[in-house]
Amino acid sequence: MHPVIQAIKGKLIVSVQAYPGEPLRTPEVMALMSRACELGGAAAIRCQGLSDISAIKGRVDIPVIGLWKEGHEGVYITPTLRHALAVVNAGADVVAIDATDRPRPDGRTFAETVAALRERAETLVMADCMTIDDIRNAVACGCDLVSTTLSHNKPAIETTLEEGPDVALLAQATAEFPDVPIICEGHVHTPADAKAAIDAGAWAVVVGTAITHPTSLTSWFCAAIEE
Repeated sequence: MHPVIQAIKGKLIVSVQAYPGEPLRTPEVMALMSRACELGGAAAIRCQGLSDISAIKGRVDIPVIGLWKEGHEGVYITPTLRHALAVVNAGADVVAIDATDRPRPDGRTFAETVAALRERAETLVMADCMTIDDIRNAVACGCDLVSTTLSHNKPAIETTLEEGPDVALLAQATAEFPDVPIICEGHVHTPADAKAAIDAGAWAVVVGTAITHPTSLTSWFCAAIEE
């Protein structure tokens, strides 16, 4: 097993990202925040954007999971082979790619994207999945890591998810693929959520907003007080 995958087993991955227009959205701030998370015990950093990836990779000693978001609808997490190769060149140890079967801007399927990436670059691939079928396809494509990242993006009619992580999908995936590193990501807002994910069989847990997004954290407290 690859050392990066071994290093994150049973550990916390912190997603360090800021939305467009926010005051913290600079590579240096993201790099400093990543270093702070490393000091707190994070086993890896997940981040987006070529400048952020490069800056963070130069600041931390733990693995960096990189992606490139473009757009807001459909496939926008590393949507094409071009984006994936750029993420590799920016220094990411792992490239995260939307693993759904939705149309991609360059016309490739997910499987074709992964195959072409493997031909052109030496990198680990993390599949960001929405459904169990996505997870099955990602495993068939030979992805190194498979994540529940997009499980909360399913149409409302298809899900009855609560606010927390999609433990049901995680448990189904880990039962079906006990030898595949399945990552829990999405709506992990408390230490209890993270522990529940590990107990359900997650290889590792990604936490973003609840650690690295002060605007959201502040709004949660404000909403609770105003109630």
